[in-house]
Amino acid sequence: MAASPISIRNVLIVAMAGLLAAAAVVIVLDRQAGPQPLEISFAEATPGVGGPIHVYITGAVMEPGVYEMANGDRVIDLLFEAGGQAPEANLEAINLALRLHDEDQVIVPRRGEAAAPDVLDARSDVLGAGQAPININTASAKELDDALPGIGEVYSQRIVDSRTWDGPFASPEDLTIRRLIPQGTYDKIEQLITTGP
Repeated sequence: MAASPISIRNVLIVAMAGLLAAAAVVIVLDRQAGPQPLEISFAEATPGVGGPIHVYITGAVMEPGVYEMANGDRVIDLLFEAGGQAPEANLEAINLALRLHDEDQVIVPRRGEAAAPDVLDARSDVLGAGQAPININTASAKELDDALPGIGEVYSQRIVDSRTWDGPFASPEDLTIRRLIPQGTYDKIEQLITTGP
């Protein structure tokens, strides 16, 4: 004997009502428990270590460039990040134990080159006594790279290409007006460059 459509419908209604009642009980119990407390844990700070900082290394290294380091790292750590020294590097001319600071530049000299300061601090006056400013309208890419902090092979080539294609620079500020170097780099070299008499 087949079940009547009315009895099947009644069974379905009772089943749905049971499911709704169970869902309501779960919601009520969950709300009574209240929100779970938020737990925040802080890692213990290591004394003397912070960061990150960004430091530029150039000269006789395998991979010159800007590296993100931890505050308190030393020149030796940066040299390791840059792939180590190039075969012609003169490591005896620099202090590998110096601590790094944000925006420092480390120049690793080659054998036979005059040793630059171990670290050029962006906060210090980088123009040495008696050093003539570099003329950005006449200096070669290599001269720009060697003499100016923060100007590597890429920026120095951009400067030479721009004066070739767009004409000579009217003032040092043209380096930022033409978007050849970032403002921070320009601020470091502003006192070191000229466009001529």
